[in-house]
Amino acid sequence: MEKIRLGISACLLGQNVRYDGGHQLDRFLRDTLGRFVDYVPVCPEVEMGLPVPRDTLRLVGDAEAPRLVFSKSGEDVTERMTCWAEKRLAGLEREGLCGFIFKARSPSSGMARVKLYDRRGVPNKNGVGLFARLFMERFPLLPVEEDGRLHDPRLRENFIEAIFTFRRWRDLLEQKATSAGLVAFHARHKLLMMSHSVELARRMGKLTAEAGKRPAVELFGDYQQLLMQTVRTLATPAKHCNVLQHALGYFKRQLSRDEKQEMLQIIDQYRHGLVPLAVPLTLLNHYVRKYQPPWLDEQAYLHPHPIELHLRSGL
Repeated sequence: MEKIRLGISACLLGQNVRYDGGHQLDRFLRDTLGRFVDYVPVCPEVEMGLPVPRDTLRLVGDAEAPRLVFSKSGEDVTERMTCWAEKRLAGLEREGLCGFIFKARSPSSGMARVKLYDRRGVPNKNGVGLFARLFMERFPLLPVEEDGRLHDPRLRENFIEAIFTFRRWRDLLEQKATSAGLVAFHARHKLLMMSHSVELARRMGKLTAEAGKRPAVELFGDYQQLLMQTVRTLATPAKHCNVLQHALGYFKRQLSRDEKQEMLQIIDQYRHGLVPLAVPLTLLNHYVRKYQPPWLDEQAYLHPHPIELHLRSGL
């Protein structure tokens, strides 16, 4: 499989493009996740023509229509940034991105909670970086995250799971954009979607049942909207436990009473934070390999992303 293409703020890869001439290298993103993705680095401020080093920028005014200005001089570069961004976004549209990682708190690239100054120079954290806002408006379905939030293990797994799911969806659109392909995709991802939202997974199932009865373009568009809404909904231990118990039901005839009880105990230990998700999943995968139950052995939930990322092991 080709590597996933992912947009990223250039400073997170160690490029010296920040206002002070430095960088904000994130070693997990560069060295670990970087083994599985091809990054498309972007630095809005440098690419629009600002020097390194440079005076700092800030957002001022209204949260819905902020201005981007230099902190000391007050020079307004909003139109300059917007004009550059329109051209850059058109180029990124051709890159086949499966997501973007922004630099937190940046007035150009911060995804949320960026300082926004009012007329008196008093800051609040209601701002969104100018380029990040334009990007998310242009690509509303793409998974996006920022480096600070990715230090949270649950948010990190949620985002990485989303980009790998989006990649598999894009592969479907490119290779088997048929009613049968949609049905197969949904069947493969049912447990994964349930780990995010049972209700949204149920709505996706109802859409899938309409395959062949509605125009394909309309049906695939509606399904994609629900798919991305679902993977953006944070998975929780309670939801994972529900999925694990659901999967255990496929071994009613194969497992002994003691084996079932052992699995339920491990699931309960995971529920209470005593073991990581990898522990019940390892046992579940053992039973899947041993008994090869129809449908379950093809579930993306069992292997949604490379094991080398250690996202479910608590490491």
